[in-house]
Formats: sequence, structure tokens, C-alpha cells
Amino acid sequence: MSGPGLGQAACLVTGASRGFGLPADLGADEGLQRVARDATDALRRHHDGARLQRLLLVNNAGTVSCTLFLAVNSLYSSSDDVIELTPTNFNKEVIQSDSLWLVEFYAPWCGHCQRLTPEWKKAATALKGVVKVGAVDADKHQSLGGQYGVKGFPTIKIFGANKNKPEDYQGARTSDAIVDAALSALRSMVKDRLGGRGSSYSSGKQSSRESGSSGKKDVIELTDDTFDRHVLNSEDVWLVEFYAPWCGHCKNLEPEWAAAATEVKEQTKGKVKLAAVDATVNQVLASRYGIFQKGEDPVDYDGGRTKSDIVARALDLFSENAPPPELLEIINEEALKKTCDAHQLCIISVLPHILDTGAAGRNSYLDVMLKMADKYKKKMWGWLWTEAGAQSDLENSLGIGGFGYPAMAAVNARKMKFALLKGSFSEQGINEFLR
Repeated sequence: MSGPGLGQAACLVTGASRGFGLPADLGADEGLQRVARDATDALRRHHDGARLQRLLLVNNAGTVSCTLFLAVNSLYSSSDDVIELTPTNFNKEVIQSDSLWLVEFYAPWCGHCQRLTPEWKKAATALKGVVKVGAVDADKHQSLGGQYGVKGFPTIKIFGANKNKPEDYQGARTSDAIVDAALSALRSMVKDRLGGRGSSYSSGKQSSRESGSSGKKDVIELTDDTFDRHVLNSEDVWLVEFYAPWCGHCKNLEPEWAAAATEVKEQTKGKVKLAAVDATVNQVLASRYGIFQKGEDPVDYDGGRTKSDIVARALDLFSENAPPPELLEIINEEALKKTCDAHQLCIISVLPHILDTGAAGRNSYLDVMLKMADKYKKKMWGWLWTEAGAQSDLENSLGIGGFGYPAMAAVNARKMKFALLKGSFSEQGINEFLR
């Protein structure tokens, strides 16, 4: 169909006293210039699909009836070798692909994008079967453009071996230059594969963090498929970071998160877990973020971004949700060794014989110990007790008994050191001893 081009106006001037219509020159009259300006504004306001805008202007000559045909559709069609990408198919087509991709982020109204279009199509045809060439209407799909830091049009990115870290194309906007850059990137990707590098990124299914150093081994990588099973169905406390590989703040957080994961794992015996989700790949999870506790809604973490801040918050969560440590009776040397070897400190109480205190007296001492074990559960200490005379070798080794019963010792089996409670066997006295 012939007629006005993209954003052009076809105008007729109808005389005030004569019934005739003549094509009008848009530049011949100030009023018609206003029509042209209004047409341009309308074009930009309604660029997201075919539109038909009718503008009326009354001037001295009569009524100017101007029909503006807005045909700002996609710059590419299904007949082109350029693959149209959207938020719906981007992850499957690009991120999970083994192919090298060149992706243009454009806006239909952008003059630079319009001038690039024929060159981009030529490059796509030349690279067909070798390198994938795609295009995203980033004006229509702003979330997808924002995900990759697109701030201007056109923006061209090369998605190579590591789909999570695309490279910006800064070369000339000609088909020859684009093809040369694509082949250069392809050559580098192939060499990396031959050398055994970059294979973990090839499909985009494995996060860039998974192939990192051993220092990151305690950060659990979660995906759309594994999240519910590991997190929501778990009895443990989880801190989950949702990151984007290109995000500078995420990169700064990464070593702190990894170090915190290791320390938290050691201090809580694996009861608090730190995990990470690549939100650019696992988009189903992107709307859920924060700190997860079983049976509760997630809570946003708004604390500091250092290892110590993260560890402190994790331990607070652990102490809030973890049951108090078990208070175990020492029945043999093996029970003593097993508990004290597994904890930084062992809190050992030697209680009076039950014949001296009766059941009520025994239970009152045990209640004090249970309360203190709950108060200090964040410390992950072991808590043990025995009856006076039942473990005489242990009493002799610790020098317990000289102050009478009940008695208490804090034992560090790893350093072969211990300290004795000199105050009262009460909540206040034990608290002053342990803090």
C-alpha cells in the first residue's frame, strides 16, 4: 500500500466558501507547521503500535483536516534473520543457549536505531547458522532492557560463553564491523572451550558463582527447580541473596557473603544456610527475596553488607528459631568426649547427690542450667551434668569439689583449658561467669 511514510501526515485544506480539496505543503503555513509538530509529538506518544490520529486546526483559510498515519511497529519482522526477543523467550533463547548471541536493544522511534536496522539485518543474514542475532524492543520491554543496564538506544551486547556477563559492543554500526566483532567473539569462545575454560557457562544453566574458588563452596546455589525443596520445605534458617552477575553491588557483596557462609555454617553446625539465586536466570524466583524461615513469609534483610554484619544477623536468626541445646547427663567418658570435641566450649555441672537435695532440689538446678543453655544457644556450646561422685576422675581433673556442690566448669577441650564458677549457682551468677 502506498501512502504517507512513517509518522508522515496527509493533509487537505478545505476552503471556507469553496468545496475543493488540495494537497497542502506542511511548511507553507504556520498553522500547518503546528500540525507537523503535533504529529511528531503524537508519533512519540503512540509508538507502541499502528495508530490513526486525526488532527484538526482552524485557521484563516478554513479547516485543515490532517490524518496522521502512525505505523511505528517493530523494526524487524518474521521474514528477517533477526530474531525478535521478549521477556517471555529471552531466557530460553539466549541465556540457556550454547550459541553466541548478538542482541540489539532498540526503540522504534529512535533515529539511530532506524539507521542501524538495515545493517543489523545484513549482519544477521551473513551470520546465519554461525552466530545468533537478535533484537529487543527495549522501549516496549523496559524491564528486560533495565535488567542489562540499557540506558540509551541502540545498545548492542554480545552474549558469549558466560551468558550472565554480556559484553558491550562499542564498534562501528556497519554490517562489516558487526560481523567482524561477532567472529572475533566466537573465536575466543571456541578457544576457551578447547582450553577447558568457560564450559561451565556455556548453557547459562550454571551460575558463574558455582565455578568459583573453594572459598565459595559453602554458598548454596539455588534455582527455580531447587528453591522450594531446599528452602521452603526445610526446618533450617536460610539467608538467600538474589543477585545479578552484572550488578556492581552484588560483586562487592560476593566475597563477604562467601566468608559469612563458611563462618555461619561452622558456628551453627549447618543449621543456618546462606544461599544465592541468579535472578537473571531464575526469573520465577525474582519476585521473592530476603530471609526465609519455615512457615513464615520472607523478611527483607536490610543490615550491613560485610561478613560480620551477615554473620551477626544469621546467628540472631538462629538463636530466635533454634531449640535450646540438649542438657546431657555424663554417663561415661565417651559421652563426655563426643560432646566436648564437637563444641568450642563445654559447660559441665556437678550437682549434689539426689539424696542430699531430693527430686525438687535436683530439678531446680537442672532448670537453671536449661535456662542458661537457652540464653546462650547462639554460642553453640555443649551442656553436660553429672552427680557428685559419679565421675570422680573428671572432678579430680577439673579440681571440682573444693568449693562444694553444685559446681560448674567451662571447658575448651581443643585448647586444653578450663575455668571454674566461683560465684553462686544461679542465673545471675552463671551469667556473670559465662559472658
